Amino acid sequence: MRYLSIDLGLKRIGLAYSPDGVMVTPLTAIERINREQASRAVQETVKEWSIEAIVIGVPMNGDSEAEMRRRIAHFMGLVAFEGPIFFQDEAESSIEAKERMQGAIRQKRDGRIDSIAAQIILERYLVSIPK
Repeated sequence: MRYLSIDLGLKRIGLAYSPDGVMVTPLTAIERINREQASRAVQETVKEWSIEAIVIGVPMNGDSEAEMRRRIAHFMGLVAFEGPIFFQDEAESSIEAKERMQGAIRQKRDGRIDSIAAQIILERYLVSIPK
């Protein structure tokens, strides 16, 4: 199954891809101008990579979980993806992404950390599903 992982943020949307449910690669993040532009960009990614399932990071068991699930539902309604959508706890994925980027010369705000966070979210999900 081909998966797309989404780390949904207000400024950038991190993306990662798995062609086989094993290997995960970060993709170029989407700079978010508005919901419509961002949802179209996700739609294009879904089409380009022939995505069959989406995994979205959610801050689970926290005060913001219900609000984030509402925002995600609205955004995914704009994306109009017809395949399965799974939720994965995103706890500390951005912190872990920054740690993975420590070797980088400079950490620019270009979305790389957001997409590495999406990679971490998808890796966590794939490890959790039965094989």
